[in-house]
Amino acid sequence: MSEQIVASRIAEAETLRVQGRSDESLAILVELSGDHPDDAVVALECAWAHDRLGLEEAAVPHYQRAIRLGLNEERLRGASLGLGSTLRALGRYEESLETLSQAMATFPDDNSIRVFHAMALYNNGLAKAACEQLLRLLIDTTGDEKIRGYGPALQTYAEDLDATW
Repeated sequence: MSEQIVASRIAEAETLRVQGRSDESLAILVELSGDHPDDAVVALECAWAHDRLGLEEAAVPHYQRAIRLGLNEERLRGASLGLGSTLRALGRYEESLETLSQAMATFPDDNSIRVFHAMALYNNGLAKAACEQLLRLLIDTTGDEKIRGYGPALQTYAEDLDATW
């Protein structure tokens, strides 16, 4: 099957998903995945389709295969976040933290990864680090002037929530 046909089938699956026919969409992607086990984009689309249907356990190997096969930067970003988030949702906290830590190292400016990484920190018993990370994210991203007014104090707290004076 040519790349054009694969792209057409992926588009068909997307159309079905948008129409609320997610089971049919998944069936197309599972078939494509079986026919093209070395296609990273097909593996990623298959992972997302499983995830959207609440089939997280089945999504994991597709994410892993997509990442292993190689994706462009934007797809790798999505696959890394998807895998890390899915592992966290499955209670596989250490794997989630490892995946999201690697994603943060690769994409340090991606705030969505920072949020999921903070959740993984929390799930791994690192609540202080999670809260500090979320404070930094808030400082970096908020447009709320009242919060921004406390920026220096929040920055100090983000450095060490347990510090006292």
